[in-house]
Amino acid sequence: MVKDNKKGHTYIQWIFALLANITLLAYGMECGWISPTTKILQSEASPTGYPLSDNMVSWIASAMSMSAIFGVSLYSYIADAFGRRIGIILIAIPEAISWIIKLSYSSTTTLIISRMFAGLAAGGCFNIVPMYVKEISQDDMRGVLGTLPMLLQTVGLLIMYIIGAYLSYFTVIWVVLSLPILTILLLLKAPESPAFLVNRGKINEAIETVAFLRGLEKDDKIVQSIVDSMKKEDEHFKTLPNISILSILKEHSWRHGLILCLFCFVFHGLNGSYAIMTYASTILISTGVKFDISPEIQTLSFPIVIIISALALAACVEKCGRKPLLVGSYLISACSMTAIAVMMVLQKQVIVVPSWLPVTTMMLAVAMYGGGISPLPYIIMTEMFSFQVRAKVVGIAVTFGWLMTFTLVTIYTPMCNAFGQFSPFVFYGAINFGGVIFTAIFIPETKGKSEEEIFEILSKKKDTKTQNVI
Repeated sequence: MVKDNKKGHTYIQWIFALLANITLLAYGMECGWISPTTKILQSEASPTGYPLSDNMVSWIASAMSMSAIFGVSLYSYIADAFGRRIGIILIAIPEAISWIIKLSYSSTTTLIISRMFAGLAAGGCFNIVPMYVKEISQDDMRGVLGTLPMLLQTVGLLIMYIIGAYLSYFTVIWVVLSLPILTILLLLKAPESPAFLVNRGKINEAIETVAFLRGLEKDDKIVQSIVDSMKKEDEHFKTLPNISILSILKEHSWRHGLILCLFCFVFHGLNGSYAIMTYASTILISTGVKFDISPEIQTLSFPIVIIISALALAACVEKCGRKPLLVGSYLISACSMTAIAVMMVLQKQVIVVPSWLPVTTMMLAVAMYGGGISPLPYIIMTEMFSFQVRAKVVGIAVTFGWLMTFTLVTIYTPMCNAFGQFSPFVFYGAINFGGVIFTAIFIPETKGKSEEEIFEILSKKKDTKTQNVI
């Protein structure tokens, strides 16, 4: 059991962080569902009653990403208006509806509708869940618990690949449907975010919640200090006008932080690892790999690599800090992407490349994505902003992140056709090298720092730039 200054415990924080992230486990299973199910949907035994065409399957697959963009704004409002706990319950409800629709009636239209419900929930998963986990976690736990979304999402993906291959269509649906239902029932007893309770004037309830989460007495000095800090911050923000997107853009520290987050998601979204996971077979052929990798092994290998790298990140994120790990992840990924491009060029020149090298570089790039490039921006983003503006800023950044991922998938094939198979990886290499430089120069280290300390860092950077201009 991990101790906090030799007092209290942390297992309650672990329990509710894991519980909130069951929505990410269900999201990962929804993401993976289309892969093993495509063969069934396109067969004569399709639950729709007729084999689906490639175009129909494509529409079903893409429906989730399209509706996710709208889900982000919806859940940002819910998080501020009704609370983080209610928000997570309202994520689990459309997740359950998605699987109930699949179970009740299967047609192309209903499957698209079910995926749209799943997309709305997905828009909230990366919005509310990281906020809730951050707000119930003590400072030295934020990094470790912040790795759970990537870890459970990937575990869900792996589980779906396995059960989708060996269980029947409707059995799979029953299995996954149990997850959001379980989440809803258990979250009815979960505590609300202490920061939200303070914001609503429920100070005694906030004190009881902090004490419960940390295993301390209500009159403990640590508990009182935490709630007093929340009260002070809340009182300050209540003296300000209503906080809107425009007011966030006007306040230089918030604007600075938002710009940093948006740039983070440019490098995160255009990193290229998602393209590797999507087009792995084509990429291997282009690099000259001669041996065949079975589809089952290829499908399972990526989530396994991501799970291992996410666990490695959880083990070291509170020791090494966010910034060094993110710089290192981008650097290794940049080298891997560049190496893939070089191997493709060599293949065109009829130069033999060892078969293990392309596979290793691809796995390394995916490992850096799962162990740094994907989870760390979310951790940094939730730590960078105070409760009063967090939901709005996270909503903007996550929406932008979905747009960048959509852009990545959309431009891959046109780039290959226009400039050659190697060209996207030259682009990915440049993006990752840009991520190294940007992170090293501009991103503040947020490990172990309070919101006030991070706010001061952002303010000082602005003041320094102003003095330099003068």
